Amino acid sequence: MLAADNKAQEMSLGARSGEFQHVIASAEITDGARNRRQTEEAIRGLVAMLKDLRQGGGYLYLVGNGGSAGVASHAATDFVNVGKLRATTLHESALLTCMSNDYGYEAAFAQILSTVASPRDVLIAISSSGQSENIRNAATTMRELGGTTITLSGFKRDNPLRTLGDVNIWLDSTDYGMVEIGHQFILHNVADRLRLGL
Repeated sequence: MLAADNKAQEMSLGARSGEFQHVIASAEITDGARNRRQTEEAIRGLVAMLKDLRQGGGYLYLVGNGGSAGVASHAATDFVNVGKLRATTLHESALLTCMSNDYGYEAAFAQILSTVASPRDVLIAISSSGQSENIRNAATTMRELGGTTITLSGFKRDNPLRTLGDVNIWLDSTDYGMVEIGHQFILHNVADRLRLGL
């Protein structure tokens, strides 16, 4: 009974909100050379990058699997609606299943990007664990195309996705819920700054 009571307390909204606050406050952002950046400065730089993308008429592509695909879809909606960006996800079911069938799931997003993306475009690659091969391959392809990649990950500090972006946002948690909601929170904050012209 005591163990169940302790677990219930750990899962209380008050306890979880405190944990979430810590996850966001301890976010680490690194650049393409793996140098750590001050968080607020890096977010401002990210907003400036997306403003330049909007002004230059480039596209913002977002990819993720499972819950991260949901985060990508929500963020794409916000970036189109309030950020006024040309933003889209790459997981439309007919296209994704076609590419997965023809090239393998691990290469599906990369194959799509190799056809549609250009050097002026930006990719947001989302993976809670940073381990998803198809997400890593998408990031690698975007680099090869000369575009810009922003990664969002969590779990292990040295996860492989975290080394593939021009901007890498990492959350120090192994809880899928915390990492996914943290990624959503950060992307929403960026979209809101675009809306407000900040």
